Amino acid sequence: INVLDVREKSPLMDYMVICSGTSNIHIRAIADNVIEKLKEYEIKGIRREGYQEARWVLMDFGDVVVHVFDPEDRKYYALEDFWLRDR
Repeated sequence: INVLDVREKSPLMDYMVICSGTSNIHIRAIADNVIEKLKEYEIKGIRREGYQEARWVLMDFGDVVVHVFDPEDRKYYALEDFWLRDR
């Protein structure tokens, strides 16, 4: 699990959380758990994409965006490399 501070690089979000699941079922379970925990803290405005395919689930909570990847897709898109390189 990586938490990236992107406040200096993006006007759209402050933090990006990136993690991987081992299967489609595992990816959905991670996404479900994240949403459940944030609802406990009454965080609203949850938007979710990619849940049905469960290869890359993106959840937007405003200041925090969570990505749950299939390991192959995580390697392919390399978000950590993109956001951590100097611009």
